[in-house]
Amino acid sequence: MQLKEGVMQSNEGRIAKPRLQGVHHTARPTWKLRETVEFYRDRMGLALVHAISAKGWGPPGHPDFLHFFFDSGNGSTIAFFYYIGVEQPDYLRHRVQWDGDSVHTSWGVERQEELLEWKAALEARGVDVFMRVHHELIDSIYFRDPNGYLLEITWQIRPMNALDAGDAERTLEAAIAVESEAAAAGTALKNIEGIWRRKAQLVRALEAKE
Repeated sequence: MQLKEGVMQSNEGRIAKPRLQGVHHTARPTWKLRETVEFYRDRMGLALVHAISAKGWGPPGHPDFLHFFFDSGNGSTIAFFYYIGVEQPDYLRHRVQWDGDSVHTSWGVERQEELLEWKAALEARGVDVFMRVHHELIDSIYFRDPNGYLLEITWQIRPMNALDAGDAERTLEAAIAVESEAAAAGTALKNIEGIWRRKAQLVRALEAKE
């Protein structure tokens, strides 16, 4: 089977290869309706573009809800579910720590100047931009919405290339191998050093072939 110009070639004929066209929306629940609308519409300046109001839509016992969307640029939106008549369960209360913050939204800007403009604009509107981090290919600022959700705006310093993709393949190949070996031995990974060592082996093996 060959791949030519986005079309899979097989003996059975030409089969279109499906492609994604970027993120349409991300969605999270909120029990702070007014605060969420005012934050994204008024403080961030994102246009409110769509809202669904539904009565018991879904499986039996599903609460009534609003599902509303803000324009986040380039055809994407960020959306929220506001559930009516139900208390917020504990497992959906955002925890401001590493495991909770791993679920977050990041928007892109094209220039570093735009990143700095966003930082200044947010701070002028009373938003606490509490961190700026330059990590490998991206330079990001971080802040929170009224629900405590972590938000990020990112400037990508350079395009990702084939070297980045190859490095990612070796990193994940090493991680999967080490994790599988640990599981087979009835243990769990404790740190990243074993992954680094296995990746180094993969790199040396690749260099030997060249």
